[in-house]
Amino acid sequence: MIVLMNIKINNRKINASEGEKLIEVAHRNDIEIPALCYAPGYKHQSSCMVCVVKELTSNQIIPACSTLAVEGMDIDTKSEEVKLLQTMALELLLSDHRADCEAPCSMVCPQGLDIERMLDFYDMGKYKEAHTLIAETLTLPEPECNTCRAPCEKACRRGTVDRAVTIRNIIRELTERYEPFSARIKKDNKKPDKELFQSRLGRFTEKEKDFLKYNTTTPSGCLHCACAGSKGCKLRIYATGAGIKRSQFEASSALYAIKKENIKDNIWFEPAKCIKCGLCVYNSNDGFTFKDRGFGMQVVLPDESVNNIDESLCEICPTGALSLLDEK
Repeated sequence: MIVLMNIKINNRKINASEGEKLIEVAHRNDIEIPALCYAPGYKHQSSCMVCVVKELTSNQIIPACSTLAVEGMDIDTKSEEVKLLQTMALELLLSDHRADCEAPCSMVCPQGLDIERMLDFYDMGKYKEAHTLIAETLTLPEPECNTCRAPCEKACRRGTVDRAVTIRNIIRELTERYEPFSARIKKDNKKPDKELFQSRLGRFTEKEKDFLKYNTTTPSGCLHCACAGSKGCKLRIYATGAGIKRSQFEASSALYAIKKENIKDNIWFEPAKCIKCGLCVYNSNDGFTFKDRGFGMQVVLPDESVNNIDESLCEICPTGALSLLDEK
């Protein structure tokens, strides 16, 4: 027998079922409550605190993802106070998240060429795909790069390690490799949306520079700093919705930036992007686990647990720390 209860959310009367979490009641009634450590149908524990709401009767701040609906509750999800608390939770998570949402080279290209993607194709030996992307964006056979001042190379993060990627030379190499597509129509490519929140890596430490210098083996020399999971990243979506342009706190993760670990097949893990939400821990059987406590806590995968991981975890990761990539 289903027991129904009467509650209010934002002064709106709503029926809730016994055992139903507040976030489930809200979403069922098209009321948005952000959450990063929660995914419908998966095990979770409250950790991110982005889903906090206020219960007006008791004047308590509570996490909507784990609090069960109780008869007579009066929930506020959208007041200035609640939004401020949610935004602060996002800011704290961003302080421990080191990533570039978009590659700096792509962000500054005046023609809107997705340089990161082009270099990705190039480094995988997919030269025709790289050339097609160029042909869809630039005018061939003489691309605009010939007269450009190369802001892409000035913005290249590899340049802060040793030498910037010679992007224009690679474009020339690719345009000379194939005959130009005479029938191809140059597309009106969209430049990166600068209204979206843009996470920034910040400066590399000397140890990071040494690591990147000696461990980057791509043919182009590109670090591939753009996030493969940026388009579906909930952290980015909610930060944009909260009006955060850039975190007010300097990213302080002790983990190496752009250190990608190939777990197996095309599943990759980038620890510096992890916000320790626990979804991969609670939803893998003898897979990911927590190491250490407090601010130094990390999510790790023991070697003997690699075969217990599958692609479903990439789908629920809220930040792109777990993603599916073609091996470079």
